[in-house]
Amino acid sequence: MTPKPLAGKTAIVAGGGRGAGRGISLALGDVGATVYVSSRNPQDVERTAADVTARGGHGIPVPADLSRQPQVATLFNRVITEQGRLDVLAISAWTANFMPVWSKTFWDLDTSIWDETLDTVSIYWHCSSYAARLMQKQRHGLIVYVTDNLPDDPSGYRGQILHDLGHEALNRLIHGMSTQAKHFAVVGLNPGFMRTEAVLAHMKDEKTKKQFRFDLSESPEYIGRAVAALAAERNINERNGKLLWVCDLAGEYGFTDIDGRHIPRFDPHAPMQAYPC
Repeated sequence: MTPKPLAGKTAIVAGGGRGAGRGISLALGDVGATVYVSSRNPQDVERTAADVTARGGHGIPVPADLSRQPQVATLFNRVITEQGRLDVLAISAWTANFMPVWSKTFWDLDTSIWDETLDTVSIYWHCSSYAARLMQKQRHGLIVYVTDNLPDDPSGYRGQILHDLGHEALNRLIHGMSTQAKHFAVVGLNPGFMRTEAVLAHMKDEKTKKQFRFDLSESPEYIGRAVAALAAERNINERNGKLLWVCDLAGEYGFTDIDGRHIPRFDPHAPMQAYPC
């Protein structure tokens, strides 16, 4: 029987119904975790939670708007009542879809995308605050932020003004929170170009695929395997405050993407490859 290193451990995945959050949920299920899958769409969380259970974990769907503090409180209180512990909080809850407006000037953006960006930061703040209270009391735990940085400069401009602002805010939260996290770890985890549902919907023609370098893309389960590896790490506190890369962890822990490839850091200047299936 395949060992389940996270059997008996409990995780919350905020934004767990789609994209990177779904990939993280599934990978945690592979290693036996109990995973509370939470996002606003009930169908997404039901589907993902069922898949977590089918893959050897225990998936629990929790539809919620985690930008709203009372709903965050309800989720965390439920986890403690039902499980008595929280070992991992992974947050990949992005309410704003920047892909269709990537090239627009900021003054031509609809005001709703500003509000959605602020809601995203609120999700990370509220969930981290509740998780930290529990983990400080337990004296162990891991909080993972899915973030986005350039390889040579974590604060380099990310190409779209609100996408950039949101991720820079997350990185500053990681830095500030890590200075006070004495018994648990807060880290940022940087994927490459993921084949999320939003990305796949936008990759409608060859021109767009070439523009965004779809040939260099990776599945959302690649980052999921990175979270699972970190969650099983005994000395995770040594990572506290770090901004990590999925591809670097793949080399360190020896995992691959679902197609067996080790995908390096995203490089838009790399030679063209065949598009992934």
